[in-house]
Amino acid sequence: MTDPFDLLIRGGMVIDGTGAPRRAADLGVRGARIAAIGDLGASRAGHEIDARGLIVAPGFIDAHTHDDRALLADPGMAAKVSQGVTTVVAGNCGISLAPMPQPIAGPVTPPLDLLDATGDWYRFRRFADYLDALRDSPAAVNMAAYVGHTTLRAIAMDDLDRAASGAEIAAMQELVAEAMAAGAIGVSTGLAYPPARAATTEEVIEICRPMVAQGGLYATHMRDESEGTMASLDETFAIGRALGVQVLISHHKLTGTACHGQSVQTLQVIAARRGEQRVSLDCYPYAASSTILMLDHVETSDRTLVTWSRGMPEQAGRDMAEIAADLGCGLAEAVARLQPAGAVYFRMDEADVQRILAFDPTMIGSDGLPHDEFPHPRLWGTFPRVLGHYARDLGLFSLETAVHKMTGLAAAEFGFADRGVLRTGAFADLVLFDAGTIEDRATFEAPTRPARGISAVIVNGAPVWQDGAETGARPGRVLHRNGGPATA
Repeated sequence: MTDPFDLLIRGGMVIDGTGAPRRAADLGVRGARIAAIGDLGASRAGHEIDARGLIVAPGFIDAHTHDDRALLADPGMAAKVSQGVTTVVAGNCGISLAPMPQPIAGPVTPPLDLLDATGDWYRFRRFADYLDALRDSPAAVNMAAYVGHTTLRAIAMDDLDRAASGAEIAAMQELVAEAMAAGAIGVSTGLAYPPARAATTEEVIEICRPMVAQGGLYATHMRDESEGTMASLDETFAIGRALGVQVLISHHKLTGTACHGQSVQTLQVIAARRGEQRVSLDCYPYAASSTILMLDHVETSDRTLVTWSRGMPEQAGRDMAEIAADLGCGLAEAVARLQPAGAVYFRMDEADVQRILAFDPTMIGSDGLPHDEFPHPRLWGTFPRVLGHYARDLGLFSLETAVHKMTGLAAAEFGFADRGVLRTGAFADLVLFDAGTIEDRATFEAPTRPARGISAVIVNGAPVWQDGAETGARPGRVLHRNGGPATA
């Protein structure tokens, strides 16, 4: 008789993350890995879960997050584990918590304040120090992270409204080299944000060069997601070709009425480029975006909700037009008085959202902002929304396809060894959910309500969410691209 399992999940319907049809099977776990899948009726375990009536799937990989600080400040990660997420990818949009060789003096430059408005958390001198902190005090979920281009500019430059000099580029290259050696998965940019807009394409290419030898990934919040989207796509592809690296188009979307429907063309271009170079993309399942409060975004949105404000904190959660009316001023003055602040912008078309979601190579990323006082509901609802609203209710794709997008596809694109699939020997990152009842309950009016239908979430063999609550376990690991010491 074989040794008993540490954990045995009985009677579930297994969706293995590859896109293959579901099948009835038990699943046994020993330590951090899956030890067996099949008929395990005669087996025993130290802990058993009855999964009858439930789907057993790989834990979801959140392809786009800003969880850099949350992993340390709120290691239970309830917003993520409550919706089945077992791995988060941080450091996106050019914003990373590390490195920060010197303490920040004065106000934190937006959008770096999306992670920490005070600067207290920007205390990791090297990227290695940040990852070491996560290893010393693990979170409930696994994580991987980029080093952010905007963070590097804030370190190396005294004026962010210009292109970097040769000496400044060299300084940033040294920081990229250190981050990659420490375990960063690549470099991210946020070229749409004011602190990075002046960066030239050549600057980005040169700063990214140190990541090439280690197979780094270039992820970008492109320079324009509105009428300049096509030109921004061309720039993204050009950077990838110049470096010979994989590029990832972050939260692909089309903003502004003039661009509605243009996803037909952008997806055709992306599909064609994927035949010539390695191109990935992610998106979130909502027709509203969220970031720092910017007047140009307000003026091109049908509606704007304020998510946080240092200037007028009492206005968090309110409609921008109503705030301006109450203040008796125009939108420009109201935006100025709220600063620094964040907002949700309603300026996308649902048909574009569905078309991008359904595109075969599209991964799922929440782009949630965990430190907003009144966050976009994507922080708590992204993955159940895909499974419930889009897969089950609208029939946009099968449940197997939905799971693949947020598991096996993501693990393959990021190079996370033995993650994202259910097979013997793979890491036991698992989620058990009810396909008939799963739904996102977070709304724009009540954005922090946990999802319905998630029964249990297991990370590296340890339950972290069960019966609607955190277990207190913190088994998360730092993941590297294409395997590496931290994934062993």
